[in-house]
Amino acid sequence: MGLQDTMTKYELEFILKSSSKILYNHISSASGLSEWFCDDIIIRKDGTHVFVWDGSEEEFVVDAKKRDEFIRFKRVDEDDSFIEFRIKIDPMTNSVALIVSDFCDEDELEEEENLWESQINRLRQKIGG
Repeated sequence: MGLQDTMTKYELEFILKSSSKILYNHISSASGLSEWFCDDIIIRKDGTHVFVWDGSEEEFVVDAKKRDEFIRFKRVDEDDSFIEFRIKIDPMTNSVALIVSDFCDEDELEEEENLWESQINRLRQKIGG
């Protein structure tokens, strides 16, 4: 059974009071991500990013990115699973939104949404937004 059979992709959108440059730094750099997303990040010589949470580790590689717009971290141990952070600016209001794409088992969706809400609240505290 492949990833497509068991995992569900979902997207969450969060409005943040931040410039896209400041937000991009917090979603793309090891120092920025370790302030709100994980406890630590180890970047290996081969470019693998090891995200550390409560002593457990998960390996990612940067799959795609565009400065001040988005970054996608692909999970090393799973076929098509990734975490993507995309910055969207409303052309009418100039409000900045962070769109998070991730994968989970369907029965864990509510728990995952709550976890992301908590993480984004930590991000808001760090960027003042």
